[in-house]
Amino acid sequence: MAAQNPWSERETSVLSKLDNPWDVQVFLNSLPYNPKPECKSPRRVMEEKCAHCFEGALFAAAALRYLGQVPKVVDLSAFNDDDHVIAIYRRGKFYGSVAKSNTTVLRFREPVYRSLRELVMSYFDFYFNTVGKKTLRKYSRPLDLRIFDSRNWMTTDEDLEFIGDYFPNQKYYSVLTEQMIKELYPIDPDVLKAGFMGALEEGLFKAKDL
Repeated sequence: MAAQNPWSERETSVLSKLDNPWDVQVFLNSLPYNPKPECKSPRRVMEEKCAHCFEGALFAAAALRYLGQVPKVVDLSAFNDDDHVIAIYRRGKFYGSVAKSNTTVLRFREPVYRSLRELVMSYFDFYFNTVGKKTLRKYSRPLDLRIFDSRNWMTTDEDLEFIGDYFPNQKYYSVLTEQMIKELYPIDPDVLKAGFMGALEEGLFKAKDL
């Protein structure tokens, strides 16, 4: 938790009810998906009661920080699809994650993964676009959001795209070889249908059937 509490009494009331990472996920799941090309701070997410993937990850990182975690996010980089940003947390030596998604299968992960790569690969089979192609290709080194504390990233009214602009400075790790990409199998139709159940059409990446 930050040395000085930046939250208002009302915001503290919201955050204090989120007792663990799963509570943070349930809160994010309750918010409508935001299809707008913007990036609100966690404060604005609480005020406006909506979030997209990046906003959700930043809110989750702030909420996890309130619980004593280091606020870190990881960018999952995709081909012919949107990237996905997750907030990571630790329980002992093991990794878990919290995420906002317009799909049903790219959200919460239990803290049972022994490495960051293990955690990321738990998303692989469920990271697909609207034409049924598996799209995850790389993931970033964790970005410690404390480097943006001087810009009050948790509470500012400023758009936070500057955080997204920082990701190219991070090292990325490939998850597939070129040969693996050529040999990928299609998504099970039932999984494809379940993945986009309840998705907001306006917020979906318009994939090409390459």
